[in-house]
Amino acid sequence: MATVLYITANPNDHQASYSMAVGKEFIETYREANPGDEVIHIDLFKTNIPQIDGDVLSGWGKLGSGTEFSALTADEQAKIARLGEIVDQYISADKYVYVSPMWNFSFPPVMKAYIDAICAAGKTFKYTAEGPVGLLNNKKALHIQASGGVYSEGPAVGFETGHSYLKKIMMFTGVPSFEGIFVEGMAAAPDKAAEIKANAIVKAKEVAKQF
Repeated sequence: MATVLYITANPNDHQASYSMAVGKEFIETYREANPGDEVIHIDLFKTNIPQIDGDVLSGWGKLGSGTEFSALTADEQAKIARLGEIVDQYISADKYVYVSPMWNFSFPPVMKAYIDAICAAGKTFKYTAEGPVGLLNNKKALHIQASGGVYSEGPAVGFETGHSYLKKIMMFTGVPSFEGIFVEGMAAAPDKAAEIKANAIVKAKEVAKQF
């Protein structure tokens, strides 16, 4: 049995969001194809994700110098403990499905906060004499991204920084398999929006059966 983290970064549901609509079809098809697997939905807009702020940095600094966790301030303890819970859950899973819209050429800020939480030295990567090495070598990941324009190819490809950034993070943490499903061009061609969505759902279902 595998554990799948279904990670969504969209304040809208599947009725109002293209990415969430395709994501819903993907995860439902996946569940049908893998009834024994556990799927955990992490709604990043409803999840407590501490930012890497002054409390976290000062707390990490104290721990690194030998201070006991119990001697940290209440805020330092709460934030660092929560970040530990997030990365431990991430490590314990086998597969990751990210779902996000494109906002200003990237993803919503809650996604960046989550990525900051799971990029933890000694847990998802380690430092070596040859440089950092990813530790998630037996995982696989997928990213479903929706955008009004076309950014996965063509003249605007250089503006796309959401999926490409996530790809770098997967490489950095050692995830060997990373795929993308793009739902794009609905604003550029509104008369084809329904067709674009339908085609993306077909692809999502195909990928889900093999994921």
